[in-house]
Amino acid sequence: MACTIEFIEEICSALESLGEVKSRKMMGDYVIYVNEKCVITACDNIAYIKKLPCVAQMMEDAERGVPYLGAKEGYILDFSDPVKARKVVDSLWKHLPFPKSKNNKKTLEK
Repeated sequence: MACTIEFIEEICSALESLGEVKSRKMMGDYVIYVNEKCVITACDNIAYIKKLPCVAQMMEDAERGVPYLGAKEGYILDFSDPVKARKVVDSLWKHLPFPKSKNNKKTLEK
């Protein structure tokens, strides 16, 4: 089952105080970006985040799961406590890299 648009809108709404929030549909599921960084993978109406040391203590009681076959295990982020969810995403955001530029058409001047 793919994510519902209502689920994605709920997540985006909960995170909007952190800055610019965008969602992007990817093969029936979604990725959610905050300020240009991919912070959430949403599959089957479940929000997954990376298992990084910066959020380990906040997520120690969280369920874990795999969003799709072949993916790494991640924490399942529960949005029933939106304050905690924002705090986790904010901390995670600080430790994630910006996406690499897709500008592969660099020309060298000689």
